[in-house]
Amino acid sequence: MIIVLTLATLAVLAFATLAGTAMIERRYPPDGEMNAVTGGALHVVDIGPRDGGPAIVLIHGASANLRSMRPLGDQLAKTHRVILIDRPGHGYSPPEAAASSPTTQAAMIDEALGQLGVDRAIIVVHSLAGALGALMPLNHPQRVAGLVMLAPVTHPWPGGVGSYNKIIATPLIGPLLAHSITLPLGLALVTPGARTVFAPQPMPSDFVEESATPLLLRPQEFRANALDLVGLKQAVRAQVPRYPQIAVPTVVLHGDADTTVSLDIHSRSFAAQVPHAKLIVLPNIGHMVQYAAPGLVIREIDAMLAAARPQAALP
Repeated sequence: MIIVLTLATLAVLAFATLAGTAMIERRYPPDGEMNAVTGGALHVVDIGPRDGGPAIVLIHGASANLRSMRPLGDQLAKTHRVILIDRPGHGYSPPEAAASSPTTQAAMIDEALGQLGVDRAIIVVHSLAGALGALMPLNHPQRVAGLVMLAPVTHPWPGGVGSYNKIIATPLIGPLLAHSITLPLGLALVTPGARTVFAPQPMPSDFVEESATPLLLRPQEFRANALDLVGLKQAVRAQVPRYPQIAVPTVVLHGDADTTVSLDIHSRSFAAQVPHAKLIVLPNIGHMVQYAAPGLVIREIDAMLAAARPQAALP
């Protein structure tokens, strides 16, 4: 009897998840174009004027999609070409079996930029995307004119990434849970979780809606997010020895009140290893640097762009 009830409950939850996923995708449809790349495809939004200078590429972190970077992108796009990208498995970039590593994601992004005619770019990354951002000038130096890291993950840290992520990443039980209980339970946790990430700053009242955060609760995306997180520590441990080889202009911005990604473990260590890196510590700022201090972020990007443009020849 217990087995029958359990199976019936799972069936109801699976149906609710299927219906809920369809509703979420109707509410938050894709707003960009799909670019086929080796190993899969990437959903890309390309906005702003083509002024001939390096483009600005914005890449989101964990539990998010490109819309979490859109407010910053819209401001930058008033004067620059801006490209926002859903990392593999997030937003409307389909999940791929081997696309959870920073190395693979960096390669896919580099290929997509080449297809878009972007020869040189300022790469701007937030949080988990710091791991792939650090690899862009190492593995794809021809594409990178500068690197801006916002509260980035760059080094191994004490502890893990949460037991639920580990369970979701497992081959059998993970997909079962992702297709049954994750969405119904997650709907109640999305807003409180977002508030925690913003603290001590208040979360914008429209953030969950404008960032399309509920897309995360779809089974395939939730599992892709878990796979990203579970493999992250091993990935950054392997790439740390290469950081002194980064040769592009690099700016790191991190709030000293960030409880999601440690300033000392990640940004201070990264800036100390990268030649001539500039570290900006923001007092009493949490994890969402691009929301708390967008003007500062834009000024640093503009300064990097100005330095990257060829100077006009003297008469």
